[in-house]
Formats: sequence, structure tokens, C-alpha cells
Amino acid sequence: MEGLLLFAHGARDPAWARPFETIAERLRAARPGTPLVMAFLEFMTPGIEEAAEQLVSAGCTRVHVLPLFLGTGGHVRRDIPPLLDQLRQRHAVEWRLHAPLGEQEAVLNAISLACLGVLE
Repeated sequence: MEGLLLFAHGARDPAWARPFETIAERLRAARPGTPLVMAFLEFMTPGIEEAAEQLVSAGCTRVHVLPLFLGTGGHVRRDIPPLLDQLRQRHAVEWRLHAPLGEQEAVLNAISLACLGVLE
């Protein structure tokens, strides 16, 4: 079974997470049979390990890890790969890291349209 782990930075202000919670809710509605967990690098819970445990407990054998970052910065290059290496050592699950959300063509198009929308 495949699962989805959405991974965001996290913040001290809970309001910061609202857009990400909306994304997770919409994904759950669109794919009700797909295990999905939102995790955070810091400041918020669950962390990646707790989220991984939830997906493994749900029976996932492959987990798509989607960083909800605008680009491939230090966190995506330096922090996430070692975290996934630790998960690979603990769980017999395929952890598939995808390009950050902000580098996905559909997202780039949506952001461009939103920017143009303020000019109308």
C-alpha cells in the first residue's frame, strides 16, 4: 500500500500551518483510501518519525515524501535525506523523496496565475 507524507518546515505560530492543513484535508477527500500524514521539521508535531510510524502502522510499504517547500534549499538538501536514511534503517518501507512542491510545474503555474490575478 502507498502512503503520502507531506513534510513542511513548521513554525511557532499555529496559524502558519492552516494552508497546509487545507491541502491535507483536500487530499484526504480526493483519495480517502490513501494513508496521508502531515509532518514538520521543527516547532510543530508530528515530526517525521512519528508520522512515519503512523504510515507504517497503516500498512504502507511505499511512502511518497513530498516536501512542502518552495525550492530545494538547505533543508531539502541537507536535513531531509538523513532523516529518510534513518527511516529506511528502522522500517522495511520504500521512502520515495519527491521534488519540493514549489518546483512542481502545476504549482509554478498556479503561483504565476495568482500573481497575475493581483494585477486585474
